[in-house]
Amino acid sequence: MDLPSEKTYCHHTGFTKKCRALVVSEKCNRWMHIRGLNPNTGDPIDHFNCIDNWMPSLMIENSLQQRQTGAAVESFRNEMVKLNTQYDLKLVNGR
Repeated sequence: MDLPSEKTYCHHTGFTKKCRALVVSEKCNRWMHIRGLNPNTGDPIDHFNCIDNWMPSLMIENSLQQRQTGAAVESFRNEMVKLNTQYDLKLVNGR
């Protein structure tokens, strides 16, 4: 497991305790393991870090997923409009 630097203090304790001491004693619930791909570069990620340090990458990934979902919904909508238009034309023409 990756451990925080010995010099890093936790801002959630008002910088009174070192992050490493909290992680090693298992008192830190913000030290998380993330495995996946970097949304900016596509490089693989597989290490531990404070969730506060992960937040920018996670927010970028969330935005990427939302854009992909929006594109898929729009594509589905366009197909439904096309099929409904074809169906309506068949009804009008009596076929």
